[in-house]
Amino acid sequence: HSLSMEVGSKNAFSRREAMSGMSAAAFVGVAGLVSQAQPTWAAATPPTKDELERIRVGYKQISDLLNNFEEATTTCRENGGECKRDAEPIRKVLGLRSTTDPLFQIEKVFAKVKYMDDVDLETFFEAAEDWNSAMTLSNSMAFISQFGEYNPGGGKDEVLKYLNESKKAVIQAQGSLKKIMDSLGLQEI
Repeated sequence: HSLSMEVGSKNAFSRREAMSGMSAAAFVGVAGLVSQAQPTWAAATPPTKDELERIRVGYKQISDLLNNFEEATTTCRENGGECKRDAEPIRKVLGLRSTTDPLFQIEKVFAKVKYMDDVDLETFFEAAEDWNSAMTLSNSMAFISQFGEYNPGGGKDEVLKYLNESKKAVIQAQGSLKKIMDSLGLQEI
């Protein structure tokens, strides 16, 4: 009986030792990936004209959504079928659905603004923070609205409630983006 305990404890020790070694190796591997320096030339340049144009196009898309909000967020089935409210257009104009959306990862463009001349950086970065807060809130409310009908006590009224909360945040995001455009000297399309 004592022999089997020794064998068992040796196996347990070697498994523990192996796991400990694997954990250390994984930590070193992850630390190596995280600490890799990004090329400084990419980060230390002002935004390109195309990147700035993405802001203008994104602002226009947000304005178009808000001007036609009910129509843009309502999807009806073919042949006169049931209509439902849909939050996807909100998430799309905020750059949260596709890499081809103009505002997709726009924060990377915002980060380059500090390399531009003649920009009031305090005003710009305050507006960029407001943009980020409004975009995050709108995204959350839009996402929740998609499940409002299926939650206990939910229904179409719950969907509409969260969709309207999302719209309020989109209006705030639009205002922040307008301040960003003004601080960068960008005109509306």
